Amino acid sequence: MTVFPSVPLSHPRLSKALAMIVLATGVVLAGCGSEPKVQEPPSVTAERLYREAKADMEAGSYDRAVKAFERVEGLAAGGLLAQQATLDMAYLHWRTDERALALTTIERFIRLNPSSPGLDYALYLRGLINFNDNTGFFGRLAGQRPSERDQRASRDAYQAFKQLVDQFPQSRYAADGRMRMDYIVNSLAEHEVHVARYYLRRGAYVATVARARQVVTEYPQTPATEEALSLLAQGYDKLDLTPLRDASVRVLQRNFPDSRFLAGLPAPSTPPVATAAVPEPAAVVPTPPAPAPATSALTTPPALTPR
Repeated sequence: MTVFPSVPLSHPRLSKALAMIVLATGVVLAGCGSEPKVQEPPSVTAERLYREAKADMEAGSYDRAVKAFERVEGLAAGGLLAQQATLDMAYLHWRTDERALALTTIERFIRLNPSSPGLDYALYLRGLINFNDNTGFFGRLAGQRPSERDQRASRDAYQAFKQLVDQFPQSRYAADGRMRMDYIVNSLAEHEVHVARYYLRRGAYVATVARARQVVTEYPQTPATEEALSLLAQGYDKLDLTPLRDASVRVLQRNFPDSRFLAGLPAPSTPPVATAAVPEPAAVVPTPPAPAPATSALTTPPALTPR
């Protein structure tokens, strides 16, 4: 048997050969692991891509349109057309019930374009995304009223609409934003009443009083104030706080003399006392009309023009 002489690893020729093999392997792996960056053909312009994306959008090919708008963002980065493409993308994500993507896209637009001519629409769309999240499919399927669900999205929507009407009071979106703010306030008040009812049934009377008093103090001009006063009186009655119970009943009688909730409450048995626990609410306003449909013409992104 032929025995080959061993070569130590420290041999200069072997070390050089190993180094060359390692270097060559690294180059090959690097070439396989990286993909060449796709370059747009010279004939493809941002304007042309945008026209094609709008055509796809109008034809209902929303996935293709979104991909094209993403390419427009890259080609027209920093320009008005890129802002337009971002708004269109956010709108399409919202239309296709991709709420998280829609919210991420519109938040990015607001953060990067604080002086954009489309900022009022961006604030309006941010409000709509959260507003409609509170009236989702599963809630309708379960027969839930909006006031019976988690109100985090409603509060976020309210803040977006408030920023819109405060910052752009003359915007074409301001009137609709104000109407939705009224609706949200009523929904928030109804939610507190819904929770107060639950606590009353469970015998958690301190919590009942806290929730009902929140409606009376924070949402005094909503229709929910009427039942909140009744719940407040019932909570105080269960806690044997008769003067506060009677004060609540008097406020209910004075503001809602024909209230159906008075029938179940005891007549005041103590003289009126000065107390800040039950502030008298202001005159109650009628329930606002239902919000405009989410698919109204206002929801479509406007064509941006320089200011």
